[in-house]
Amino acid sequence: MKVVVIGAGEAGARVCVGLREQGFDGDVTLIGEEPRLPYERPPLSKGALLAGEAPVIADAHRLADLGVVFLSSVAATAIDRAAHRVSLADGSSRPYDKLVLATGARPRRLPGDDVCLTLRTYEDALALRARFSEGARVVIVGAGFIGLELAASARTRGCAVTVVEAAARVLQRATPPELSELVEARHRAEGVEILLGAGVAALKPDSVHLSDARSLPADVIVLGVGAVPEVALARAAGLTLDNGIAVDGRLVTSDPDIFAIGDCASFPHPLFGGRRLRLEAWRNAFDQGMFAARSLVGAQDAYQAIPWFWSDQYDQCLQIAGVPDAGARTITRDLDDGARLLFHLAEDGRLVAVGGWGALGQIAKDVRVGEMLIARAARPDPDSLASPSTKLKALL
Repeated sequence: MKVVVIGAGEAGARVCVGLREQGFDGDVTLIGEEPRLPYERPPLSKGALLAGEAPVIADAHRLADLGVVFLSSVAATAIDRAAHRVSLADGSSRPYDKLVLATGARPRRLPGDDVCLTLRTYEDALALRARFSEGARVVIVGAGFIGLELAASARTRGCAVTVVEAAARVLQRATPPELSELVEARHRAEGVEILLGAGVAALKPDSVHLSDARSLPADVIVLGVGAVPEVALARAAGLTLDNGIAVDGRLVTSDPDIFAIGDCASFPHPLFGGRRLRLEAWRNAFDQGMFAARSLVGAQDAYQAIPWFWSDQYDQCLQIAGVPDAGARTITRDLDDGARLLFHLAEDGRLVAVGGWGALGQIAKDVRVGEMLIARAARPDPDSLASPSTKLKALL
């Protein structure tokens, strides 16, 4: 059997590794547009901006040991489902028995944003690093995870930072209000100016003009207003789309010989009533890559890993497990030094999400236990959740 994987990010690389770990001995081809070996993307907004590198997921020796044919610097341009063949931009093509789409997502754009920088690739990170110099005036449009991580990195490098957000609070799509307030307060304490409810009227090479007539001078403008799943190949091939490439519980698309994983795919989650989720997160890409490998070799179970996100900003960490907006009630547990845990309970008392903000050592273990409780559909006692003296492990 020949397996072709389109997309050499986290999800695509992990499915190749996972296939070999499952004992698959057929042909595996990994196709990537970038001129680099598969690498980790989370450090791009943090360590890579501060002078570090983006860690490689699998180097050339590892890929060779795995028997993976890696085609870099080439884009897949078309899928011929009838012929089971993928066409590439260099004029060549690759046959497949099973195809995996791990095409990821691309930064969302705004009108006139050609004057802005975005962050998706390692080259993008290098361009930002060069511009984030001491005293540079940096305006970041968007107060989501990427925007705020970039704000923290820019402040660490000594830039003057302004964040412009159209919504009423930071991280509005991703976190509950209590966590948004804590994150916003830390950024303000670090000297970041945050403008909420601020629409962008125009983007100029040296300034951002707001809808209320304010003008913000800028040496660097960074756009961080979300991401759009890369579905062009899937759409042209006639695959079903639904907030990304629609897959079933085994991560199979509407074509039984094509899988889709990672940022580009939406899937039904059995622990949340079959709700269709599309997750732009490292953990999801890793987990789905490894899960798809099992499905490719015949496993029939459904994907049900708990969604998990994290964001490092300054010396603090934000972690969320589960789906906060599935909750009907929130329980707060205050910790030392301003750290906090939030537990989200459904109408029937099931824990459906837990979030935390604080030093990594303060929150990570409890969020992990919360993740286990969610997976077990546990209904923990609310008073025990609120009390710092109650060990969460006792609730397992």
